[in-house]
Amino acid sequence: MTIKPLIILPDPLLRQVSKPVEQVDSEIARLADDMLETMYDAPGIGLAAIQIGVPRRMLVIDVSKEDEGKKPLVFINPEIIASSDERSVYEEGCLSIPDYYAEVERPATVTVNFVDREGKEQTIEADGLLATCLQHEIDHLNGVLFIDHISRLKREMVIKKFTKAARSRTA
Repeated sequence: MTIKPLIILPDPLLRQVSKPVEQVDSEIARLADDMLETMYDAPGIGLAAIQIGVPRRMLVIDVSKEDEGKKPLVFINPEIIASSDERSVYEEGCLSIPDYYAEVERPATVTVNFVDREGKEQTIEADGLLATCLQHEIDHLNGVLFIDHISRLKREMVIKKFTKAARSRTA
């Protein structure tokens, strides 16, 4: 397993729509392991493949508490097929937008179809933190960031801050 470098805002790759995974094979399994290793190292609770520069529709999540032990989930070609009218608000952050957090309102529950790391089709109904995390990471696969769900003024301030920081790193 290898810890991969994270893609950070304002990298345009984060706005790219990811392509479906054609086949679950050893390369995809290795990618899942690398993504989990990178996510745990960051540390985070979710990571989309695009965040490590791989534009494939794949994400990993682990919302288990530290005292429960690790319970990693791998989602390949995930698709939200249903969401509740009921809403919930969570303070979200993102490994690609380090040290910035904002409250985001999303559907409280979602139903997601996906392929697991063994190549089997699955459906999961999620609520709470898992539902929020799934929506956040699936957004990444569609080139959407959590800051797209906050006010335009706040979003522009965040983008400006990260653009300035990126310029100073390359100067």
